[in-house]
Amino acid sequence: MSAAATAVTGPAAPRESVGTRKDYHALNAMLNMYDCDGRIQFDQDREAVRQYFLQHVIPNTVTFPTLKEKITYLIDNDYYEAAPIRRYDWEFVEALHRQADAHQHRFRTFLGAFKYYTSYTLKTFDGSRYLERYEDRVVATALYLGAGDEALASRLVDEMLTGRFQPATPTFLNAGKAQRGELVSCFLLRVEDNLESIGRGINSALQLSKRGGGVALLLTNLREQGAPIKKIENQSSGVVPVMKLLEDSFSYANQLGARQGAGAVYLHAHHPDIMRFLDTKRENADEKIRIKTLSLGVVVPDITFELAKRNEDMHLFSPYDVEREYGKPLSDLSVSEHYDELVANPRIRKTTLSAREFFKTVAELQFESGYPYLLFEDTVNRANPIPGWINMSNLCSEILQVNTPSTYDPSLGYETVGRDISCNLGSLNIAAAMASPDFGATVEAAVRGLTSVSDQSHIDAVPSVAHGNDLSHAIGLGQMNLHGYLASQRVHYGSEEGVDFTDQYFYAVTYHALRASHRIAVERGTAFAGFEDSAYADGSYFDKYTERAWEPATERVRALFADAGIALPTRNDWRELRAAVMRDGIYNQYLQAVPPTGSISYINDATASLHPIAAKVEIRKEGKLGRVYYPAPHLDNDNLEYFQDAYEIGPEKIIDTYAAATRHVDQGLSLTLFFRDTATTRDLNKAQIHAWRKGIKTLYYIRLRQEALAGTEIENCLACTL
Repeated sequence: MSAAATAVTGPAAPRESVGTRKDYHALNAMLNMYDCDGRIQFDQDREAVRQYFLQHVIPNTVTFPTLKEKITYLIDNDYYEAAPIRRYDWEFVEALHRQADAHQHRFRTFLGAFKYYTSYTLKTFDGSRYLERYEDRVVATALYLGAGDEALASRLVDEMLTGRFQPATPTFLNAGKAQRGELVSCFLLRVEDNLESIGRGINSALQLSKRGGGVALLLTNLREQGAPIKKIENQSSGVVPVMKLLEDSFSYANQLGARQGAGAVYLHAHHPDIMRFLDTKRENADEKIRIKTLSLGVVVPDITFELAKRNEDMHLFSPYDVEREYGKPLSDLSVSEHYDELVANPRIRKTTLSAREFFKTVAELQFESGYPYLLFEDTVNRANPIPGWINMSNLCSEILQVNTPSTYDPSLGYETVGRDISCNLGSLNIAAAMASPDFGATVEAAVRGLTSVSDQSHIDAVPSVAHGNDLSHAIGLGQMNLHGYLASQRVHYGSEEGVDFTDQYFYAVTYHALRASHRIAVERGTAFAGFEDSAYADGSYFDKYTERAWEPATERVRALFADAGIALPTRNDWRELRAAVMRDGIYNQYLQAVPPTGSISYINDATASLHPIAAKVEIRKEGKLGRVYYPAPHLDNDNLEYFQDAYEIGPEKIIDTYAAATRHVDQGLSLTLFFRDTATTRDLNKAQIHAWRKGIKTLYYIRLRQEALAGTEIENCLACTL
């Protein structure tokens, strides 16, 4: 028998009678009780993992005599695609499985194991039995992303099984499967001010939701309620009815039931429908306009903050008139730059609203619903190295790329194919990456793996998305486990050392990501389309790294990198890279984006994204199983003081931490702000202003402590209280 065919991920199973076994769910629940010495019972969760495999996984896993028979069965019965495997010699496929098994992977938490077997592994078509182990899913993903490159496939197996790199859910869920959605995480679509574009946008949202990605749509260019249609006044219904159509579309389409359709819409703060747009999220909104499941984002320029500071009204401009006057849509215009002339132009209809009232309303709704997201338009575009104007983000507010419009004929066919946006994601586990024997090689493997997803993605159902991907090769390399790593090193999140580490870590990742993309450009003999007009081509992108030394500000952080054997790039390294990039280009138009990371954090045993933890022991509701408990990664009974939760740490330190990373990231970072239940709208507005001043590009959700209070306190052991 092949070890690769029969070994099962999980602790070894000693002989044990059924009667002595404890229920794995009950064992996991012991995390919510201190033992008699007042300590968290981590050992009970480890036992829950073992019992989960004994009681559930092993009995429900299909086994095969040999690996060859297993793979043949999976291909012949339409579980696996044949092509990704047949790009390699069979001897290599066998060797790769042996390489994966040699890592002896073990899930560190019950929730990690449960998430994997519930959400990722290949199951029989009736859903009753498992056809993959964790190692099998890793190998299938590596073979797909390797695309015939044995060295890359082998490297990716090592990076994934050491936990250094984890592809995002669409990639890890779908790679190599015959019945699957796309491997791309998110899509961004423009909608122009005509019925053809609206209709095509709704159709595209359906097509993309069916394939498993989150979809965001830009509504800024749609004429406001009451605007004329064919010169007849008071005819337009505005943006809200379009939002309702989109919400229904997303609720209808999903990826074979594996992932529900999810959508977001973005509107400019100076659009005349902005208050109607926001009102759709009010708890007491009329059902005719209330938006329950669609996410909302608002694009806010610098001028809005400046008007609020001066306690002045903000003017809202008709997109219909702006496009007629400027020959370009409102979304492609810098409102801050043109604000005074827009106000002065009598041919542009406008209304006014108190700028402070606008921000107050935003804060009120964020307290009610967590929405809207905020995109700071001018901050984003000042940092954008690519020609063009960024006017929207995605469902998680970290994708920031330039788009261009499409035009359509009356039958909704394309007259001109514009550039819409897709982005595939994957994240490094900071703690594991810092322990890599070759940090640069780890970053490069991740960049190459994500680039492979872009190269192999062909979303023909939405030509504008396919066109944008073909031109840009954009990827989004993210990060997770910042809090877990800092705590493991006895560094407080948000401290001077914590912020300094974040700065230096992202500084190093940026260098190695650019170097990897340059190497790919040299190998392929091509750069992304439009490279010659970018800040990379003229070298200006690199100025901040070549004009001064970028070194750790604290001795503690200097020691962390030295102890890890990671050499931080020097000014001379940057000068050499700049010269090489100016000569040869880079392959990827965009390289980094930090998503919120949800399920992949659990299976990777990492704290989510760059956020502090929400609780030392998190409680989740997982379907029929009910409450499941998850201990913060790297938490033990001796380092509890380094695991302050996000509500205790507060928004300012979180913003400062994200600001340190933001200056190195070419796209955005999903930044959630956490507030105690005593917070006011004024506190939230102060945090928004602080974020804007610190150069934050986007704000994601707002979370209040009251949402996390129930069940987060660990109880005393019952034996100690009796």
